[in-house]
Order: sequence, then structure tokens, then C-alpha cells
Amino acid sequence: MSGRFDIVAVGQRGRLEYEAVLLAASLRACDPGFAGRLWIAEPQPGPLWPEDPRMASEGVRAALASLGAEILPFESRAFGAAYPHGNKIEALEALPEDRPFLFLDTDTLVTGPLSAIPFDFGRPSASMRREPTWPQPPLYGPGIDEIWRALYARFGLDFESSLDPGHPEGHWERYLYFNAGWFHYRSGPAFGRLLRHHAVTIREDPPEALAAQSLDPWLDQVALPLTIHALGGGRPGPDLAGLDGETTCHWRALPLLYAREGARTVALLEEIAAPNRIKKVLKEYEPFLRTIYQGRGRKARALFEGAPLPRPERALRQRLRKAGLWMR
Repeated sequence: MSGRFDIVAVGQRGRLEYEAVLLAASLRACDPGFAGRLWIAEPQPGPLWPEDPRMASEGVRAALASLGAEILPFESRAFGAAYPHGNKIEALEALPEDRPFLFLDTDTLVTGPLSAIPFDFGRPSASMRREPTWPQPPLYGPGIDEIWRALYARFGLDFESSLDPGHPEGHWERYLYFNAGWFHYRSGPAFGRLLRHHAVTIREDPPEALAAQSLDPWLDQVALPLTIHALGGGRPGPDLAGLDGETTCHWRALPLLYAREGARTVALLEEIAAPNRIKKVLKEYEPFLRTIYQGRGRKARALFEGAPLPRPERALRQRLRKAGLWMR
């Protein structure tokens, strides 16, 4: 067993604050024995935020407190409004130095006992629920191998030991690439400092091989494998199969949850969203009001019942948009 650890997610004005309520409610419903702290990290106003990024709903704050979540203020020194994905990087440095952590995106439901997963917090890892979104090599090169090799060289990291030899050179799964929807380590500040260093360096002084590559919104997912590899981690083993499996669901957008997740996950969502004190808060956010409480989610589910789901994910999103059921 991995012992006690904390969970951290980012909550800020708008969609994420309402997602945080669902995350906290699912944790309490599915892992009532969780002994760690649930931190909702909140960016504070500052020069990198033209508008106040803090959670605006007092109902959200009250709901989070009633579910045992704690607000963790942090300052934005490198990213802010120009790259909000950087919140998950900078929030880590506000965590206790000596406490293991599991980061979760707020668009995650806990569907089983997280505290039963035997994490090795000395060996960081992250979610493999990803698609070949980055890099997108140009027609005349450099290729994917050259692009990743240049990043490892930029930070003095051993490239060869990061590769999955089960895939041929040039195939995207050969290279260490994660979804940043969850990741873990033994110290939030130590992980955050290195991840910030990698991300800021890539943004401000990228290797020449990245000249044709977009880093928005992919910067966090480009830096993440470098940080995990530098800290002695890698791809998750079978002990972590419950993440993105029986124990967590990274749902991304509610229409996607209704369209593609199992009946158990949909039932859990509707169960935790049903109590009046939660319903009153979630109804403040129109996409949740329409999708959960006014039936659009069930319509999205009916749209795909009995038929294979479109692939890749963007095709599924397009089908939902065409049906007028996409909201986020």
C-alpha cells in the first residue's frame, strides 16, 4: 500500500470550479476512507491575469468545504492567462514539500477507492489515455524521432532509455507521451519546480527541431514526459491500471461522458449531482444545467447506443456538435 497522500486539482472562475464540485463529491462517494487532503488549487490575482481568476461562486466554495476540500492559493509567475494550462504546473509548488501527491484534472470522477491503489510515489508516472496529438511532423521533416530526441538532448536526458522498443521508430507510441490528466510524485514542489523549468525553457528557447510545432495547448504534455523521465519515472505499470479504469474516469466534457463511458459512470454522475445542495450549485453553470438536469446528456447517450463510437475523439465531438448536444 502506498500510504497517505494528497490529491490536488485546479479550480478557477468558470467551468473548472463546477467540475471541482463533481470531483470532490465523487471522491467522498467512492472513497469515503480517503485519509489525505483534497486541495483545490486556486490562482490568485496578479499581473499575469487581466481579470480575477479566483472561483466566483460562493455556492461552489460552500459545497467544496462541505465535501472536505481545502482551497490552496498559489501565485502565477510564469504562465497566467496567456497559458491557463500552466496552472497545473505552478499549483504544485504551493503543496507541502514532504507530502506525496496525485494531481487530477477537475474533469475527473473518482469511481472507486483511490486509497487502495499501490502508488510508488518515488517513481512518477502519468496518464496513458492519450492520442497522437503532438508532435505533428511537417512533410519534409524533422520527423517525430528527431523532434523528441532534440528535447531530451536540450536537457541532457538519456533519450534511448525512454523509448518503448515494442513500437518501430517513427510510431508515436514508441515515445514517452502522456495525457496530463493525472500524474503523481513524492513531492509537489520538487516536481513542480522541474516541470516549470522544462516548460518555460521549451517555450522561451525551444530546440530548432520544434520550429514548426505548436506548443499551445500542448506545452504541459511536451514537458511532462521529460520531467517524469528525469525523476526516474516512466510509463505506468499494471498496479496503476485502476486510473483511467475502474477507479477514475477523465471525462473531458459531459457530452463525451454520456456518449462513451459505461452505465456505472453515468449512474454515479447523476447520483452525486442529485442532492439539493449540489444540484443548486451545479445549476449555476449552464452546460451542467442543460446536460445533467435538462436531458441533453441522455440524448447524447441515445445518439450512439447500439453503434460503434466514432474515432478519433474529434469525430465524436463533431457528431455531438452536429446534433446540437455539445456543451462545455
